[in-house]
Amino acid sequence: MLNLFKRFFFRTDWVLLGLCLAASVFGAIMIASATNYHGASSYVSKQLIALVLGLALYVLISFVDIEILAEHQLLLTFFAAVFLASLYPFGVAGETGNKSWLQIPGIPFMIQPAEYCKIAYIVIIARTMTVYQERINSFSCVIRIAFVSALFLGLIVVISKDAGVALIYVFTFIIMAIAGGFSFLWFAGAGALLAVVVPIVWSSALVRDDQKERVMVLFDDSIDPLGHGVRWQTQRSLNAITGGGLTGQGLFNGTQTQAGNVPAQHTDFIFAVIGEELGFLGCVVCIALLAAIILRIIYVGTHSQSFFYKCLCMGIAGTLLFQIIVNVGMCVGLMPVIGLTLPFFSYGGSSVLSLYIAMGVISSVRLHPSPDSQQRYLALPL
Repeated sequence: MLNLFKRFFFRTDWVLLGLCLAASVFGAIMIASATNYHGASSYVSKQLIALVLGLALYVLISFVDIEILAEHQLLLTFFAAVFLASLYPFGVAGETGNKSWLQIPGIPFMIQPAEYCKIAYIVIIARTMTVYQERINSFSCVIRIAFVSALFLGLIVVISKDAGVALIYVFTFIIMAIAGGFSFLWFAGAGALLAVVVPIVWSSALVRDDQKERVMVLFDDSIDPLGHGVRWQTQRSLNAITGGGLTGQGLFNGTQTQAGNVPAQHTDFIFAVIGEELGFLGCVVCIALLAAIILRIIYVGTHSQSFFYKCLCMGIAGTLLFQIIVNVGMCVGLMPVIGLTLPFFSYGGSSVLSLYIAMGVISSVRLHPSPDSQQRYLALPL
């Protein structure tokens, strides 16, 4: 046991862990400020409990050989599918109205299965791509990945109707496919398929009217011109950000924040709180921290000497990148409001745990170098 912890101490990525902790502490401070107007203690304490649990999971996952875990992809797929399907009988609707949460007795926050299953999804796709790396553009490889993707996306969209989370899976796969070397022809074919499927889905009952308005408002100025409806959240966010100026109004002193006028200001719109109270400079620090985390993950993947680890790291980096772009974009009015949190900064125990599990996977890459993984995977039966 002592040798294991020595190995962890000397091989774990302290740069990545330090960046994650810095972002988490920064986020906890902003959550305290964002919830100060009606009592911050319970929010901050739950966030810190989740952080401690997340760190424990980070250490635990670091000792797991992800390549060995990936070899059991059928079991991993089955358990992930069951976890997502459990939302049908036991799911609880969150603030957005999506049936995306599970309330488990003894845990002080609700669990969002899709947050954890996206890690399983990345592992499964990375393993499939690695097995087929010499013929990654083969029909057999593509059909297997398409089946797994359709399974995960279908369960999320049909049961929870959470289009925002479903889009994370799509973007994550695109990043992994580019990193893995998929042919442009497959992307062209997928684009053509989407051109046919999207209008059908858009006009179906799977997409609610309010979800359609959140997208169309970006292109049609005639929709809610007074900002009393679908534009209300974005306008409140922009008012807070622009009111911060260069250096902000000061921590716990934001005019809009301390009055509770920013919607979901401790979760989806915490970036607006940063903008108002810490100004443009605070926003830059926030984005710089998140960018450094993503770049460090990519660095670990590209220096791992393993195709599997490269795909794995690119998938996790892609997930973070998409969430950051969408969250910041919706706070400044460039993206539709689809209920995605800002990684490491937004309040949410489930989000914190899933993030540190993902970072534990990256740590495992450092603790389990696999220079011979290519030959190992090529020898596996298909």
